This record gives sequence, C-alpha cells and structure tokens, in this order.
Amino acid sequence: MTDTSVSLAARLRADETIVTAWSTLAVPVLAELLGRSGYPAVTLDMQHGAHDIASVRDGIAAARLGGAHAVVRPPVDDFATVSRLFDLGAEAAIMPMVNTPEDALALVAAAKYPPLGARSWGPHRAAMLQGVSPADYLERANRETIAFAMIETPAALEALDEILAVDGLDGVFVGPGDMSLTLSDGADLNPSSERVQTLAADVAAKARAAGKLAGIFTNSVEDAKRGKEMGFRFIALGIDMGLFMDAASDMAGKLD
Repeated sequence: MTDTSVSLAARLRADETIVTAWSTLAVPVLAELLGRSGYPAVTLDMQHGAHDIASVRDGIAAARLGGAHAVVRPPVDDFATVSRLFDLGAEAAIMPMVNTPEDALALVAAAKYPPLGARSWGPHRAAMLQGVSPADYLERANRETIAFAMIETPAALEALDEILAVDGLDGVFVGPGDMSLTLSDGADLNPSSERVQTLAADVAAKARAAGKLAGIFTNSVEDAKRGKEMGFRFIALGIDMGLFMDAASDMAGKLD
C-alpha cells in the first residue's frame, strides 16, 4: 500500500512515476482493492465509465482506505463537478477535451481557490479524509490539488503552448485514443501509432519545459514504458473491467 500522507502532487513534482489504475465500474470497493493490489493511484472515470457522483464519493474514500491516491475524470465541460470532486477528497481531476486556453482557465477557476481560481469553500470531507484541519487544507490546497487538462484533439495540439501558459494549470494528460480518432477524422483508432506517439512525446517535452506535469493513458505495458521514457510521470495502465476479465479468464482456463 502507498503512503498517501505524501500528496500525489508532491510525488509527481519530485519526478516520481505514478501508475494509476483506471476505474470504470461503479463499484467503490474495487478502488480499495486496486490500491491494496499495489496501484499507487486509482482514477475514477465519469466520462466514459459508469461512475456517478455517488460512486465517486464512495470510491474516493475507498481508494484512500486501500492506500491509493484518488483521481477523477469528470464528464466533458462539467467544470462545476470539478469543485465537488476536490471537496469529496480527490487529489486530481482530469478534464477531458480541453481544446483552448479558455477551457483551461475554466478548469483552473473550478479547481483552485482565489487568487488562482474561483473555487468556493466546502472541503470538509476532503480535510477529514486527509486527516487535516480545514484551515490546513486551505493552506495547501492550491499546490496539492492537481488540475490536468486532457490533450486529445488537433485543436488542443495547436493551442498547446497557450494552454500550458495558463497560470494555475498543473499539467496536461494525453488521450491517445481520441487523439488518433480526431487526427484521422474518425477513420482510424490506433493510439499506439507512430504518429500519435511522436505527438505525445512532443506534448511531454513541452509540458516539462513549461514546468507542468505530464500524464498519459496507455493501453499496454510497452506503451507505458515508452511513455515513461518520453517524460510522462503520471501513467494510466490497466482498466478494472479488463483486469477482472483477464484474471477470470486465466483462472477459468486452468480448469481445462
């Protein structure tokens, strides 16, 4: 189990590589089990997964109980939910489809307290889960809650320098699946293609040069290792549904 007394933000800024499991099933105890299995972080997916605010509320607490940092991906453009996720104890939010600096500014507004943003006050559950007072939570919140902007479209790639320049944005997170889909105008879904991987490497390099964190979703151990070499330090690898089916298939096969 991971020592979550050191924040996810602090670990990433120390250039530590953190691998996160990806949770799509709205079964909060799975977040705990993934943490106990050795994942240092668990990302609860509200965009394409089955999670809603109730399962995220319980999943954040379950992940922390399992010794994992809790991260959430909210639905597209649902900036209001970002504040709620941090109030519930999430350490990072990954906003999908950030295509402009204006989108990034909206994310920062929801994720950060003044003067960086416009997040309103109410993190009592977050402070409780982290074992700190509300006053202590406020003192550290802006540096220890991570706002990731997903880069996954031609528009985002074109505006990348402007997005990275947004004050208060902590990092970018590459979505190679949608990147391959949007770059090919819907003709090809190939997140491991050389074109997508080359563009991802460029995103990582620019993010690190700008002093920002860099994350990526990967579909294989090979892609995850390649992502680490590119400079990504927050790496998603392993979806709960696939992990469960692979383990179940392996077990069932032993009976033949």
